[in-house]
This record gives sequence, structure tokens and C-alpha cells, in this order.
Amino acid sequence: MKIITLLTDFGLKDPYAGIMKGVILSINPNVTIVDITHEVDPQDIREGAFIVEEYYRYFPDDTVHLCVVDPTVGSNRRPIIVRKDNHLFVGPDNGIFTLLYKGDYEAYVIENPDLMLKEIGSTFHGRDIFAPAAAHLSTGFHPSAFGGMIPDAVRFADILPVIEGDRLVGEVVRFDRFGNAITNIHIDTLERFIQGRSFTISIHDMSFTVIHKSYYEKDYTCLVGSSGYLEFGYYQGSFMREKGLKKGDPVYVSPGPEG
Repeated sequence: MKIITLLTDFGLKDPYAGIMKGVILSINPNVTIVDITHEVDPQDIREGAFIVEEYYRYFPDDTVHLCVVDPTVGSNRRPIIVRKDNHLFVGPDNGIFTLLYKGDYEAYVIENPDLMLKEIGSTFHGRDIFAPAAAHLSTGFHPSAFGGMIPDAVRFADILPVIEGDRLVGEVVRFDRFGNAITNIHIDTLERFIQGRSFTISIHDMSFTVIHKSYYEKDYTCLVGSSGYLEFGYYQGSFMREKGLKKGDPVYVSPGPEG
């Protein structure tokens, strides 16, 4: 049985996520649908990009991942299918799949009207284009049936940390339900930069010279979360609220101890 996962910023107040499921099941009533989240912050494509990269690898090969965070729906942005690591991804060509574009991958434009709903509106491509594409993929259609390959899929140029002088500069990219501040600094990036040296990690008005193993070791902790990215927590509280943080706030990694 094929699996389709859903990731959107639709929330659960409105019927949009349920409507997409209805479209999928009308085309393939035998598919298993798994909700990843519908609580991506509204229109935050970058947040969606990090969540996509985090979760997909825990699903079986041939899973179809339907990812809709689409603030420019109705514009000339392309609907696409990405093939990566024996997984298929369906969504808008707006950067949401940026973190998949390393190593081997293929991207296809969705342009075959026979594999869309008959009437295409300008405000709900999740229903009219993306859900039908995901459903047809789950029945065995190859991505090439939807359209040709494209070499220029849109990607964010500034989604990863950069080195400025002698320090690594990243940022907070999202907050989880507990108020933990999750950054774009992956442990692999951190280790390559540190190279076994002592270090200081700074965020807001705080500095850390160790990476903790769990959230309860100190009131404030700096650790590598389950996503593999550096994050900051406040024991039994919200780091975001306690420190007044927002997305985009900088995080610095410097060699050597503070001072």
C-alpha cells in the first residue's frame, strides 16, 4: 500500500487539508495518508523546507510527500515533482524543496492537464493540481508523465549558515510547540567548523561553551535536537518566550572560550 504524507500551513480550522484528502482518496482509495503537520507558520516557506528535510527519510521508499506552503499560488510559479532518495515530493517551485537539492535528484514540472482536476482555480492548487498529482503518483505514474524535467528548480540562496571572519553565523529558523529555538546550524556543519577546538555559541544575551545532551541539564540549554540541528531550550518553559526571540535572530559560533 502506498503512502502519501501531507505538510501544509493550512491549520485545522478550515477544510482545506480535508479537501485535499478527499481528492486523493477519490483517485486512489487504497492509499494511506499521513499528516505530518498543518501548522507550518502561515506562508513560511523556509520553515517548511527544514521540516521536509527532517521527516521524509523516516518513511519507506516510494512514499509521496505532498508539501503545500504556497503564498504565491495563482502566479507563474511552477508546480513540480522532485524525485530524491527513492521518494517523491509534490509542491510549488518556490524553494520549499531547497534542502533536497544536493546530490542526485530530479525535478519535473507538472503541466499535463489530464492529471489535474478538470477545473483549475487560482487560489487552491493544493486541491486542483498538487493533490491529484500525489494521488496519481501513488498509483504508479512516473513523474515524466506529468511534464518534462527542469534544471532550474527554485532554491533559497541564504538558507544555510555562512562563515564571516572567524565565526560561523546561523539563525533561528523555527520554534517547536515547546518554544525551543531551532537553528539552521546542522551538527555536521558545526563539527566541521569547530574541528575539535573549544568554542562559544552565542544567541541573544546568552553564551554556551558546551553542547548539552538533554533539555533538563540546566535551566537554559544548547543542544543538538532530534532534527540534527542546533537548538536552544528552557527547562519546563519556552526559550522563545523567555528570551523574546523571533525567527531570523542570529546565532554565532566562535572558536575559543568567550572573552
